[in-house]
Amino acid sequence: MPIDPTQPYDPDNIFARILRGEIPNDTVYEDEHVLAFKDINPQAPVHILVIPKGDYVSWDDFSAKASDAEIAHFIRKVGEIGRTQGLVEPGYRLLANVGGHGHQEVSHLHVHIFGGRPLGPMIARG
Repeated sequence: MPIDPTQPYDPDNIFARILRGEIPNDTVYEDEHVLAFKDINPQAPVHILVIPKGDYVSWDDFSAKASDAEIAHFIRKVGEIGRTQGLVEPGYRLLANVGGHGHQEVSHLHVHIFGGRPLGPMIARG
């Protein structure tokens, strides 16, 4: 069920539980500010989720509240993960859902990295 990004951060969301070590994950990259791991229900041959370790509900919340250093570090790491996964050529897609119309399902900012095959059109028209 899509979440309302204007609601307060839910410390019991699945990504918060992963960050606390309560739920295992297949880590691709981790540092003091970022965790990246393989999606348990991949939608492409490569499907990685990248999350900040701070309590940010959505891209909107992150862009409004995170420090410039946190934002720069997160964006750089998303790009680095794409490169280390060998996705730059032939290409990949980034996706960050925000709110109900964006179909955001977890109240913690996460960026999907999809790759490993042609991904088709961005969204269905209609």
